[in-house]
Amino acid sequence: MTTSGNGRPDRRSWMSRRGFVTRAAAFGAIGMGLPSFFAACSAYDGGQADDAELTFDNWPAYIDEETVGAFKEDTGITLNYSETLNDNQSYFAKVVPSLSRQKRISADVIAPTFWMASRFISLGWVQKLPLDRMPNAKANLREDLRDPVWDPTGEYTLPWQTGMTGIAYNEKAAGRELKSVKDLLDPEFNGRIGMLTEMRDTVGLILLGQGTDPSTIKTYDEAAGAFEALDKAKRGGQIRAFTGNDYLDDLSQGNFAACVGWSGDVLQLSKDNPSVKFVIPEEGGMLWADTMLWVAGSNRRHAVATWMDYVYDPANAARITAEVQYIPPVNGVREALVAMGGDAADLADDPLLFPTDETQKRLRAFANLAPDQEELFDQHFADITGA
Repeated sequence: MTTSGNGRPDRRSWMSRRGFVTRAAAFGAIGMGLPSFFAACSAYDGGQADDAELTFDNWPAYIDEETVGAFKEDTGITLNYSETLNDNQSYFAKVVPSLSRQKRISADVIAPTFWMASRFISLGWVQKLPLDRMPNAKANLREDLRDPVWDPTGEYTLPWQTGMTGIAYNEKAAGRELKSVKDLLDPEFNGRIGMLTEMRDTVGLILLGQGTDPSTIKTYDEAAGAFEALDKAKRGGQIRAFTGNDYLDDLSQGNFAACVGWSGDVLQLSKDNPSVKFVIPEEGGMLWADTMLWVAGSNRRHAVATWMDYVYDPANAARITAEVQYIPPVNGVREALVAMGGDAADLADDPLLFPTDETQKRLRAFANLAPDQEELFDQHFADITGA
């Protein structure tokens, strides 16, 4: 990790949070072989509580330069902010040895992607949030994020940031406006299409294009048609590459006429290259969230509650949003950006940061999958991508 002179993370060129998500191809033995009784365990070795500090494992380049210091100044609590969470699967593998033996890890709070958060919940590796001590969170959490599919009771997770997956395209390279998932499979763009290595985003978008709601599927058979379409496109040369965040260079240069992309990345890129566009397809787009969890074994209840409540104050959330430019999970951020003035105020009118109600209704989060089905999905996807 590189830091600025004041010890805070430097902003990296094109190194958004999503750019570090190099996904593993399958759940593998680490996830599948864990005993189910961990879900019932609570005897973690947490030690003596020390609410004068808090450790938060998050993704790189996913916070502004002021919040860490401002939190200490405003609350007296030292935040040990770590850019440790570079990949969902590798982070999971890192903490398995401790959490599976009911030993606490160094982090009190972590922010994995929603589907990994669901896994932590099912394994009993997290605690219910102290919501009674978090009035801002209770009041300001967006309505569409209450009781989400990855946390049906809304007791264990609080979103850090959210975003949309849709079609990113270079209008100059494509030669026209794109509106549909079907455009990604149009022979006109053979060899100039990019797909993401994130299975849920790529397969989810194709499912929507086929009229299937990815938030309701339970088995691989229900998604088989999307995998078949993806495999056909790969074998036919339609897909130039499966990528992580490195799709940005190909998109900007026109090597990709279009690709599956993430809203925040494209928002940043389009400021320098107006030819780059992002659209939620007519058939709908995917919604994702990176969401905060209170890790089992941590007994810093006060510090956890204070931190989560702090970032759910609209003014504090707006400061973060102005830097990372993903969809804020906090109501009131738009007004707070206007109050900030300057470039921040301009963001208040950006539909990629503040989707309309109509757009929100067309977004779907990928369904939670049972472990055996998740393994099938990941293996078939790996067979296609060559991962």
